[in-house]
Amino acid sequence: MALKSKAKKQTGNASPNAFTGQAEPPTQKAVEAALGQSYPLWTQLVAELKRELKLDGEEWNSSGLKYGWALRLQLKNRNIVYMGPRFGSFIAAFIIGDKAVAAATKSGLPAYVVKMIKDAKRYAEGTPVRIAVSKTEDLKPVKILAKIKVEN
Repeated sequence: MALKSKAKKQTGNASPNAFTGQAEPPTQKAVEAALGQSYPLWTQLVAELKRELKLDGEEWNSSGLKYGWALRLQLKNRNIVYMGPRFGSFIAAFIIGDKAVAAATKSGLPAYVVKMIKDAKRYAEGTPVRIAVSKTEDLKPVKILAKIKVEN
C-alpha cells in the first residue's frame, strides 16, 4: 500500500493503469488508443532504448487484474524498465539497486528525480523510481535511468 501512495505522490499522476481489469495483454491498437497523444513518445522511447542500450527483449506483464499491464523491456532476461500505460500518458518504472542509486545521484538527472530516488523507501529488491511521461522532455530522465540500470 505504501508503494501505491508513494507512486502517486512521486509522479503527480494518480491515473490508473489503462488496462486494469483486463485479463489479456493489450494490443498495439489498444495501447495507441489509451495513450492518445503520448503514443508517439511510447514508440520513440521503446525504439531508442532498444537501439541505444541494445535491449533485446520485451514482454507484457501483469501482477493481477487490479494492477493492469506493463511492458517490460529487458536485456538478457534482466528487467530494465516497466512501462505502464495510463490514459493520455504512461509511467516508466524502475527498480534500482544501491550501485545504481549512487550513480543516479551523480548523473545529472533533474533535481526532482534525484529527490525522488533519495526519498524513496528501500526494499530488498531495490529502490522504486517512477517517472510520468506525457511530453518529450520526460524522456531524457527515463533514458538516463535506463542506462544507469544497464551499467549497474
